[in-house]
Amino acid sequence: MSTRPNPRDERIDSAYAWVRVFASVAIMAIGFSGLYSIVVALKPVAADLGATRGGVSFAYAVLFAGFGFGGILMGWWSDRVGIMWPTLTGSVAIAAGLFLAGQATALWQIVLAFGFLVGFLGMSCMMVPLVANITHWFDRRRGIATSVVISGSYLAGTMWPPLLQIGIDEVGWRETWMRVGILCLVVMTPLSLLLRPRLNISSDSAREDSRRRRALGFTPTTMQVLLCMAGLGCCVAMATPQAHIVAHATDLGHPAARGAEMLSLVFFGGFVSRIIYGWASDRIGGLRTLVLGSVGQAVTIACFIPVEGLIELYVVCALFGLSQGGIVPSYALIIRRYYLAGEAGLRLGWIMLFTMLGMAFGGGLAGVLFDLTGTYATAFTAAIAFNVLNLLIAALFLLRSRIPVFA
Repeated sequence: MSTRPNPRDERIDSAYAWVRVFASVAIMAIGFSGLYSIVVALKPVAADLGATRGGVSFAYAVLFAGFGFGGILMGWWSDRVGIMWPTLTGSVAIAAGLFLAGQATALWQIVLAFGFLVGFLGMSCMMVPLVANITHWFDRRRGIATSVVISGSYLAGTMWPPLLQIGIDEVGWRETWMRVGILCLVVMTPLSLLLRPRLNISSDSAREDSRRRRALGFTPTTMQVLLCMAGLGCCVAMATPQAHIVAHATDLGHPAARGAEMLSLVFFGGFVSRIIYGWASDRIGGLRTLVLGSVGQAVTIACFIPVEGLIELYVVCALFGLSQGGIVPSYALIIRRYYLAGEAGLRLGWIMLFTMLGMAFGGGLAGVLFDLTGTYATAFTAAIAFNVLNLLIAALFLLRSRIPVFA
């Protein structure tokens, strides 16, 4: 006996669906303050605690590892209870983590606060549940809606680095972190309550189930593994400029405030490009969008190696942001096309785990390579090599899909 799909819920593609989009963007934009707190404060934290740059980068790496592993749990949880409870949990955890990290007297305390509270229990409740859930609320505009929500992380990257730098310059990194933690609790909690309504996504038709058993000629498990490897490759590459541009700029003789502006420019470019890529993906599909983003990221990372001047760095940062904003949203669109709706949170959680492991490894690797060589050129070269892995997998998917590349 076949299972008939549920009648189309009138709330899909509705005005309320867009309310959820913008509430989700705001939650992610505030919640991702935890990530940029450690990036902007890398050098002052190292100086105050007598740690190496690689040591503080380890806190960044552990945060991303916690973010990734927690995303699987939170994706599974949100598939079953909706996203209100996960986002409420994340709001409290991020606030507590930042507040406690601001009182740390040793590096291990910062690592624990950022890894467990900010990462595993906090930011993991932002990305996977919010992105997976919003794909259920749209049919016609799924690409743009997904990209708008996931761009919340880049909106955070646009606004938080300069704000955090101002705070660090005026009151120090400890007080800045504690104040941001309080802000997260006050703002994110009521926004989470807006996301209480749920859709019934428990059943797909038997025909859809059969069609998706061998997506692109792969078994579901094989395709999941390849998507995870693609996520790892793109984000090892992505992490090097994102985690180290402030330190890289100051090494070249530019003020820390200029470095924070460069980081902000990277994420503003990423925010803009995610909207553009989202609009495009509704027309060309997630597979082509993934390939375009991967090519753009590889080319612009290479541009960081020879550039030293202030204006040139601003230009490269802008191009880097504009080039790669479509990569991560593409994974959500691919999941929704080739897997069952009720599996979206869990399967996206696995991919995001590997993207976070990639960010963790990439950020930590760049710090270690700098400590070994005294330059970031080797780190940028390693980033390009990992990007090639992502591009090869994306190209394989596109070829197996039999979609004309330029049609």
